[in-house]
Amino acid sequence: MTFPLQADALDISFKLVPAIMVFLMMASFLAIGYVFKVADTDGMWVAGRGIGNIENGMAIGANWMSAASYLGLAGLVALSGFYGLAFIVGWTTGYFVLLIFLAAQMRRFGKYTAPDFVGDRFNSPAARALAAFTTLLIAYVYSVGQARGMGLVGQYVFGLDIIPMIIVMMTITVGYLALSGMLGATKNMAVQYVILIVAFLAGVYAVGWTQGYSTALPPLEYGALFDELSRQFSEPFLGDNTFYLWVATAFSLIVGTCGLPHVLVRFYTVQNERTARWSTVWGLFFICLLYWAAPAMAAFGVDLYSQVNSIAPEAVFSGDQAMSGAEGDVIVVLAAQFADLPTWFVGLVAAGAMAAAIATTAGLFITASSAVAHDIYTELINPDATQREQVLIGRATIVVIGALVTVTAFNPPALIGELVAYAFSLAGIVLFPMFFLGLWWENTNKPGALAGMSVGLFIWITSIINSVLPSYIGFLAETAGGEGAALVPIYAQYVPPIGAALVGTPAVFIVTIVVSMVTDEPPMETKRLVRQCHSPEPMGQQQTAQDVVGTDGGETPADD
Repeated sequence: MTFPLQADALDISFKLVPAIMVFLMMASFLAIGYVFKVADTDGMWVAGRGIGNIENGMAIGANWMSAASYLGLAGLVALSGFYGLAFIVGWTTGYFVLLIFLAAQMRRFGKYTAPDFVGDRFNSPAARALAAFTTLLIAYVYSVGQARGMGLVGQYVFGLDIIPMIIVMMTITVGYLALSGMLGATKNMAVQYVILIVAFLAGVYAVGWTQGYSTALPPLEYGALFDELSRQFSEPFLGDNTFYLWVATAFSLIVGTCGLPHVLVRFYTVQNERTARWSTVWGLFFICLLYWAAPAMAAFGVDLYSQVNSIAPEAVFSGDQAMSGAEGDVIVVLAAQFADLPTWFVGLVAAGAMAAAIATTAGLFITASSAVAHDIYTELINPDATQREQVLIGRATIVVIGALVTVTAFNPPALIGELVAYAFSLAGIVLFPMFFLGLWWENTNKPGALAGMSVGLFIWITSIINSVLPSYIGFLAETAGGEGAALVPIYAQYVPPIGAALVGTPAVFIVTIVVSMVTDEPPMETKRLVRQCHSPEPMGQQQTAQDVVGTDGGETPADD
């Protein structure tokens, strides 16, 4: 099923003050990108490893709170009620797993990229290539939702159709990223976080206060609306949103959080492992500020939608006047509009959505460019590539993937939040097991990693072919029995693209462990590399575990 591009309830017209606000915001992003432009690979991909914990926490927050969080999260809660809480649970719980098991250890390993970790940990160019391919897939799928969000919100501000708005916004994003690299992107993310969190919280408080929904604590007070809203908000597991789907979605988002390359690379940009841990704590705090308030904005928006259209709350979800997917995706902006707030204020809320989408797209495109320029071109094709050549290849990759994402966003296959969840599912199935086992079980070896990643990719790709592609490819739709139907219904029920990790991740763990146990152990140098990731001994800002292992005379560090 594809979703309508236009949000019919949105006031699509040119608005001068919001347009000036967005123009100044975009100009500031370009200026920051220019000031912090880079010419070397350290600055391009890991910001010179010099970012502090609060700044990195803000960058994590901005990098994380994409259009899926700012727009899509409230949209999912607005359209599916209780089921939408699976996204909040999954997207926050994953950071606790990151904090405990991966953040400091990843920083001690100290590479440029996620595929870099996989290739060096498992001593395998093939594993590096699979990880790089997975990184590109994640960046592509994830970014489509961001482009759609930019286009929908841009309509409100500039009054253009969504397709030209997607093109304009993506062109600006690609331009500043190709110029600045990770250093400029990180500086921009801190600014973008301030913009998006101020805009979102101001919107929640203003809508709640002016409409009489809430006073001081909208995230707590919105519960009083439940008696007036549809059963979607008060009764769990209605219709197709079964208990199994809720659990599968939440689990996929938890493990997906721990497998996303653009999240893991944030730990490579900091000064040391202590900073990595604290930046995770700060990041989770900054994220929770928005996630705590998103369900309240969804409830306000649904109630206002029913009032403006003079329909019962139940009719918001079904019937001729039901809220469309596009309208759900912009419920944050619609709620402010329906509350008759000043146009400039609604424009501020819209600007926050753009900042959120651009910040996440920045992180995704940087990881995609590093996967191609560093992990594929330099490591596998041309080991003698100069830093200038790597940076040029990286910038070209940003332009190419930006074009592909832009075209795909014209006709997206799902809501913003669902599109992003597909990417999480992929990361949780293929990359999270490699990160976890690679850091915590020193006997994980190359054959095990290759077997596990191959099985993971197979499970995810077949779930997409089974459930998503029939909406795009005619003969598949005919085979499935109509648009929106799955080729194999039982497979779609238990391995849905949005929650495929519930089956896929344990399968990959089992395959990787079994194959590693029946094949040769990795070399002792690799085992010592893993042990060094758990050593209590501090490391220098530019040091990696490999540097320490290469100079410690063969001594094995104590485990923490």
